Amino acid sequence: MNLSTTYLGLKLHSPIIVGASPFTDTAESALQLQDAGAGAVVMRSLFEEQIYLDVVSHDRRRRETSPEEGSYFPSLSEYQQSPDQYLRQILFLKSTLTIPVIASLNGCHPGGWLDYGRRCEAAGADAIELNLYSISADPGLSALDIEEEMLAAVRQLKGTVRIPVAVKLSPFHTALVNFCRGLERCGVDGIVIFNRFYQPGLNADDLASEPHLRLSNPGELLLRARWTSILAARVRCSLAVTGGVHGAGDAVKAFLAGAHAAQVVSALLKNGPHFLATILEGLQRWMREHGFANLDEFRGALNLDRCPDAAAFERGHYQRLLQSWKI
Repeated sequence: MNLSTTYLGLKLHSPIIVGASPFTDTAESALQLQDAGAGAVVMRSLFEEQIYLDVVSHDRRRRETSPEEGSYFPSLSEYQQSPDQYLRQILFLKSTLTIPVIASLNGCHPGGWLDYGRRCEAAGADAIELNLYSISADPGLSALDIEEEMLAAVRQLKGTVRIPVAVKLSPFHTALVNFCRGLERCGVDGIVIFNRFYQPGLNADDLASEPHLRLSNPGELLLRARWTSILAARVRCSLAVTGGVHGAGDAVKAFLAGAHAAQVVSALLKNGPHFLATILEGLQRWMREHGFANLDEFRGALNLDRCPDAAAFERGHYQRLLQSWKI
């Protein structure tokens, strides 16, 4: 049974990738994932604000952020790795693992922080995942303004590195397909669908917000699979699904929609690195039962390539579901 796939131009022996997480912080856990069958690992994110804060700490002549603005972000000591430690960890992982190591940069503005893409490449990273995590609360910025700034950041990163670049998106774009086409014109090698927003809760007793870290659940795959099936017929770059893949059946759905790879994190945090082997065993079992020898034989079988009007299909499906409600 052949589970190999090509993602970002990288030849992977397995289509299951471990997404950005603490699993790459130690050689022990990273090796456990490799032994369980991971096709690649994505390192935890290095943040735009973290990089600038690190620069300021080394150069007191630079302008400090306002006390209020600075209080919103973690102090340098709260980040698990400094930018320099991050680069050393890439070197260490590359000397330890045989599977690709993908660095993760998290931010959405063009600027000097993106020079760390070049540094990650020099440290040995096989690819970079640029996480465009952004929530705009500025009424003066239009959707076009926000997307143009994101595209400028992507162009800057692509202009400084030779290794592949994937862009991790949120689903909150008015015209997602159009934006993804714009990313392709900037030269991105892949799109990761979708970012999860970790929203703070509201404490009614203390009249304050409070953080809640909730892991994903299989229900989140619905949104990702639907958009993957739309994008797979309309873009040429690699597609990866992240969020909601908790078992072999979820991975199968991601590949049927057209994904080249499926990222897993929450299921491994809940069940341990060895659970990755369980997912792969289930995927192989499903392929045998349905007569498929490799992923290419069924990948994209349920995308919207054959649908002449995808928008009408989606809206009609929506209406049909609502009409099924009865009391």
